[in-house]
Amino acid sequence: MRIIRNRILLLLILTFLIGIAGIARASVAAESHKNEANQQADSQHQNSDIAEPQGNQKIHGDSSVQHAKMGGSHGSESTHHESTLGKELPIWSALPFAGILLSIALMPILLPHFWHHHFGKVAAFWATAFAVPFILKFGHEAIYEILHIYLADYIPFIILLWALFTISGGILVEGTLKGKPALNTLLLFIGTMIASWVGTTGASMLLIRPMLRANAERKNKIHIVIFFIFLISNIGGSLTPLGDPPLFLGFLHHVPFFWTLKLIVPMMFVCSILWGLFFIIDTILYRREQRGEIVAEQQHTTVTTPLRIRGLINLVFLLGVIGGVLMSGLVKLGSVNIFGVHVAIQNILRDVILILMGLLSLKYTSKEIRKGNGFTWFPIQEVAYLFAGIFMCIIPALAMLKAGTDGALGAIIQAVQSPSDYFWITGALSSFLDNAPTYLTFLNTQLGNFFPGLPEAQAVSLLVSEKATYLMALSAGAVFMGANTYIGNAPNFMVKAIAEENGIKMPGFFGYMLYSIAILIPTFALVSMVFF
Repeated sequence: MRIIRNRILLLLILTFLIGIAGIARASVAAESHKNEANQQADSQHQNSDIAEPQGNQKIHGDSSVQHAKMGGSHGSESTHHESTLGKELPIWSALPFAGILLSIALMPILLPHFWHHHFGKVAAFWATAFAVPFILKFGHEAIYEILHIYLADYIPFIILLWALFTISGGILVEGTLKGKPALNTLLLFIGTMIASWVGTTGASMLLIRPMLRANAERKNKIHIVIFFIFLISNIGGSLTPLGDPPLFLGFLHHVPFFWTLKLIVPMMFVCSILWGLFFIIDTILYRREQRGEIVAEQQHTTVTTPLRIRGLINLVFLLGVIGGVLMSGLVKLGSVNIFGVHVAIQNILRDVILILMGLLSLKYTSKEIRKGNGFTWFPIQEVAYLFAGIFMCIIPALAMLKAGTDGALGAIIQAVQSPSDYFWITGALSSFLDNAPTYLTFLNTQLGNFFPGLPEAQAVSLLVSEKATYLMALSAGAVFMGANTYIGNAPNFMVKAIAEENGIKMPGFFGYMLYSIAILIPTFALVSMVFF
């Protein structure tokens, strides 16, 4: 019955989106003359950007910017739409976004049974609560924005997560891994260091199951998952554009590929604090467990087996995913028009590659390996439903932010002056909003403030050489502070869902933030004082 309800819900969501698409197609046909005029105006505006001061420009995501979030960024081929909406939308238009965040935070605590069975319906309710008045008020422009965020952002985002989830679920680490403090810290260290090269999502999906299996007999596990999210799902992605989407955006906008290695000092500063703190906490809890009768009895009955890794063919598929993502950022093949939204051909090719890698993983990985991993589809299903609602409700917040000083959030844009300001404001917004467009917004702010009138490539070159501290602060804030909430970065919620599926009762939205406020915020304050 539950499967039937979920399928009905999915069918309703797809019907809703198809209905919007049909309306969009009719609107495009009815307003073709208007669209041609808008495209000509956009073309003239883009051609004049080189002569404009950078600080006065809106964010112009070329066809490769959308996938810089690896599916999660909200770049646009047509700045006309976003800049208009950002100026017109009032601050209260973000109330549905606040509503869905509060639902994610409170319902699992107050109404756990209802939430477990109906979280998809709750997400659909908030999405509809925003979409209906939005369409009624802005008509074709609203339909364009909705189609854009799903076609250019949400669908690639879910495809990427699905591919990594599927491939990582086919890699099984067998044998005795005893979750002692030293081993746990070593696993966190390894995961943190590879995250910059395979992405925070890839590293998280690759290591979360071995970490949970190693600590299956531990009584205290919540802190392990929380530090895992802090280090592997976020801060570890600081060193290359492959690590985290904001840095990939910077690379697409002329920041040299290896420039981000400059973040190694603040990154290692943060990671050393967190590794040391984790080792102390885990050691205290482990010794306390050692004194327990249950743990002692389990130790006497444990049979040691040698380590081995099965499903290594999936490493090839993982490399295929990384290659597909890189290709979509470096190759330009033009675009196609889908219901009025220009989608880059290389993005479509990337998504086809990702789906193919996932299907190959399913074909060439035995059911025995997936069973050994405790693999089910529920975590990716939960993420897909909830983020379908989040992506809809986040539209006004992103539009207002991208409108710069002309939008309802203009005071935030004007407030940033020092490197420390960029670190904290970018980080605070990245904790709740999409950190890729947040990064790009403040990158343009820096270029406009320091090098007005220069072409972007030249301005960025001067920024990385003469004002490097500002760009480092911006980059660190966007990457580091994705760890502050469950929705701050894509793998955070996925790791939480997998941990809960393995019987770990994770804290709720605000409960997790108590950990991040207590542990991360003081650490980030030190980073701000020392480096920015």
